[in-house]
Amino acid sequence: MSYNEPPPPPPPGYGAPQPPYGAQPAGTSQKAIWSLVTGILGLLCCSPLGIVAILLSRSAQDEISTTGKGGAGLAKAGFVLGIIALVFMVITIILVATGNFDFTFETS
Repeated sequence: MSYNEPPPPPPPGYGAPQPPYGAQPAGTSQKAIWSLVTGILGLLCCSPLGIVAILLSRSAQDEISTTGKGGAGLAKAGFVLGIIALVFMVITIILVATGNFDFTFETS
């Protein structure tokens, strides 16, 4: 009995499911990307963009679950950043309303 060399491994991507003819690949959800962007901007500016980030991330998660697009992590990150931005905005409003935070800058 003789020993033969094993066959070489298949090329990368071999056997991966192919999209149907004429179909575009799913890609990443644009709503998920925008939820992350607005979450970051809301966090940096302490603005109501956190609300937009939360709404976009929820919409993106629904879209991702129905269409199979990617970006679930982006949507989740946008949601978390939106919540943090809203918490900072509420804290800032409370501090300004009570007079404990002042925007006047005096130089001596």
